[in-house]
Amino acid sequence: MFEGAAVVRLEDGSGRCAGRVEVKHQGQWGTVCGDYWDMTDAAVVCKQLGCGSALKAPKYGHFGPGSGPIWMDDVRCRGTESALSDCTHNGWGQHNCNHRKDAGVTCSGFRLVNGSTACEGRVEIHVLGTWGSLCASHWDLLDAHVLCRHLDCGFAESIPRGGPFGRGTGPVWRDSFHCDGTEAHLGQCPVTALGASPCSHENNAAVICSAGSASLRLVGGGSRCDGRVEIFQHGTWGRVLDDQWDMQEASVVCRQLRCGEAETAYNPPKPQRGTGPVGLRGVRCAGHEANLTLCNTSLPESMLAAGIAEDVGVVCWGSRQVRLVNGPGRCAGRVEIYYQGSWGTICDDSWDLPDATVVCHQLGCGGAVKAVGSAHFGEGSGQIWLDAVNCSGAEAALWDCPAGSWGQHDCGHKEDAGVDCSEFMALRLENSDGCSGRLQVLYNGTWGSVCSNSMTLKTVSLACKELGCGDRGTLETRLPYGRASGPAWLDRVECGERNSSFWQCPSAPWDPQSCDDLRDEAHITCTG
Repeated sequence: MFEGAAVVRLEDGSGRCAGRVEVKHQGQWGTVCGDYWDMTDAAVVCKQLGCGSALKAPKYGHFGPGSGPIWMDDVRCRGTESALSDCTHNGWGQHNCNHRKDAGVTCSGFRLVNGSTACEGRVEIHVLGTWGSLCASHWDLLDAHVLCRHLDCGFAESIPRGGPFGRGTGPVWRDSFHCDGTEAHLGQCPVTALGASPCSHENNAAVICSAGSASLRLVGGGSRCDGRVEIFQHGTWGRVLDDQWDMQEASVVCRQLRCGEAETAYNPPKPQRGTGPVGLRGVRCAGHEANLTLCNTSLPESMLAAGIAEDVGVVCWGSRQVRLVNGPGRCAGRVEIYYQGSWGTICDDSWDLPDATVVCHQLGCGGAVKAVGSAHFGEGSGQIWLDAVNCSGAEAALWDCPAGSWGQHDCGHKEDAGVDCSEFMALRLENSDGCSGRLQVLYNGTWGSVCSNSMTLKTVSLACKELGCGDRGTLETRLPYGRASGPAWLDRVECGERNSSFWQCPSAPWDPQSCDDLRDEAHITCTG
């Protein structure tokens, strides 16, 4: 920020990177009117504050009305400015506005540092005024894809280990993101930190994004590796139309997007067709080209006129996904696979613990506690994709296991398979009338105590919220002496202002002997 730029701050949000925009002019803080306020303006504020990129540009008092002067109105930034005061506006204090229309900003709080381009580097998160590195223990390609796309850097090509972008100097955040790859930004992904092991700067998360050179994308599918094809040219995304789209062209698209082999080339049905500008009309590939623009795209008009050019789509091998649904949490539920553009279930014939282990590992949910059948988590619908699955337990993905052919089975949905993974977590109050009792957590399939050391009122309130018992409570101290029975899984659960869920709170690592004295076990009373 160069000399003379007006200082900005964000007020009444969740931290210094979200809130109502306030500008300091002539020694006095004032607000910005929401008229014409958009993401380009918000991006300049986030950049000026060192808060990553912009997620939202709420206007009209989203963060509550400010007070004092309204310093700026009709702000129009180009996006290249280094400070909000460099953008054009009506003039200081010139407005036809009121504080109900005060502009706000939510910044992402994510950035990549120490890379040779803006689209690679060590991942850093901004938390309560401090940038810190992210632990790589649970960082995977799906998380990285979401970050690359949000930073307008294409998709994730790799997540290098071993610190290629240097060591960080601030804290190492132990948050684990659990993205499915379709989210618009990391803030939409489920997050856990509870029980995470300590992490050093030798194990920082990093990513190398495709850096916008990914001039292709697939839209309307259930993953980044299936859907209708669009191409980026001259600053805009356009449709790809063809009258003889087949597996040669699809192979090139899948390879260019690092999505593995092509499974299907298709023309989307009418409801899924595009409506925007056409970027490419007619393309012929041999199938070995590195990207679509290296194929023959200058077909004569006579060839194009012979057939009807329609929107084109692909399903790549990399679109396959697994998920757990209809369970009590992210790591327990009915097993479903995304294959050839639709979700389907698994038959429970010969379904056992090694099969469940592969699913749990694949989802970052630890090991398997139980493999269940007979639609334990309810009956699914649609396809039953796999039957007679026979994993060793060491496979990287469920579809690597021996099984019958895709879609071949003699089952009904009353035989849908499910799993309970070790990282499925739940809270309860033992021997409780509902909202008062000994706090227990389920981990690795076993209920155990939570120790009270370092426990704050914020921790108690988030436990109450998770239990459906309101959002306030007290930590009881009238406790018996003696030794605890059963595991005591957690200690030093220290929820802070940035945590919105009990599972996001930092704590000591999982340990069945976290405390062994009954006086250290947490008993709480929720008060609504």
